[in-house]
Amino acid sequence: MAAMMEAPLDTTQMDDEEQLEEMEEEEAGAAFFHVTELENHGISRQDTQKLAAGGFCTVQSVAYATIKKLCEVKGISDTKAQKLREISYKLVPSTFVTAAEELQQRQQMIMLSTGSKELDKLLEGGIETGSLTELYGEFRTGKTQLCHTLCVTAQLPLDQGGGEGKAMYIDTEGTFRPQRLQSIAERYGVSPEMVLENVVYARAHNSEQQCELLKQACALMSEDRFSLLIVDSATALYRTDYMGRGELSERQMQLAQFLRQLTRMSAEFGIAVVLTNQVVANPDGMSFAKDATKPIGGNIIAHASHTRLQLKKARGENRVCKVIDSPSIAESEASFSVSGVGVADAVE
Repeated sequence: MAAMMEAPLDTTQMDDEEQLEEMEEEEAGAAFFHVTELENHGISRQDTQKLAAGGFCTVQSVAYATIKKLCEVKGISDTKAQKLREISYKLVPSTFVTAAEELQQRQQMIMLSTGSKELDKLLEGGIETGSLTELYGEFRTGKTQLCHTLCVTAQLPLDQGGGEGKAMYIDTEGTFRPQRLQSIAERYGVSPEMVLENVVYARAHNSEQQCELLKQACALMSEDRFSLLIVDSATALYRTDYMGRGELSERQMQLAQFLRQLTRMSAEFGIAVVLTNQVVANPDGMSFAKDATKPIGGNIIAHASHTRLQLKKARGENRVCKVIDSPSIAESEASFSVSGVGVADAVE
């Protein structure tokens, strides 16, 4: 009888141990601490709720913010901001590491496939997570189509060039088309319904709303696994909300704040941030110049983007992608095509 009674107890104990192991694995795999972790270190729930409402949804976001930014949150005083930073610094220490350790970490970086083998080869595996990638070019060069393709590939398993996470799409021009995602999903043999459920979408109608959406984005990313954030386009609303040279300085300052937030999110959540950019005629170039256009945003967006790609039209459905700036990829180009199933290899 005693032996019979021991069996269910052992099974329950094993189940508890398995659950603890799973929880430990999840904690180890998480790249960030949720802001509620501060409640275990003397911060009240009211204050963590205020921080979350202000867009600080992780301990990392608190640690990376300035005292001035923390004080902008309603109900957070200068003294409280100092205390928050001290606690967050202990949880997220900023220390030096060797180049060997940094190399090992970068070798584990996830790359998202673009849908084209030649384009992936050019980018040494695809779109890099943890950084900002800018796509710029004239209309009909494939910027939005590449963004749609990435929304599907971001959900694929790692061994298929995916990121095993959800995708987020901020649309400022009204060009997002969910039916395109369905056709791309069928190409990869995944459920169109599942793909649509794993893409969250928001339309921004002005530059202020565009910034506010990032607060909601942080809240969603702190609760679920995302691998991609797309802003299409990052500059269109700033271009129309701020007119003339008199507002140029204010426009660039607000754009810089928006890009800084994107940079922080890419590092904080380990996501790939892809933003598209428009171009304007280059007044400095002559009509016979090699490239008579230039991306808008000036040096602000040029310095913020880790990888800068120029897309150009070619014959028929083919397009050309040229690496303009990258810390690791040499300046070169590759051809790809745009079709009803997204970005694919170039056609003859």
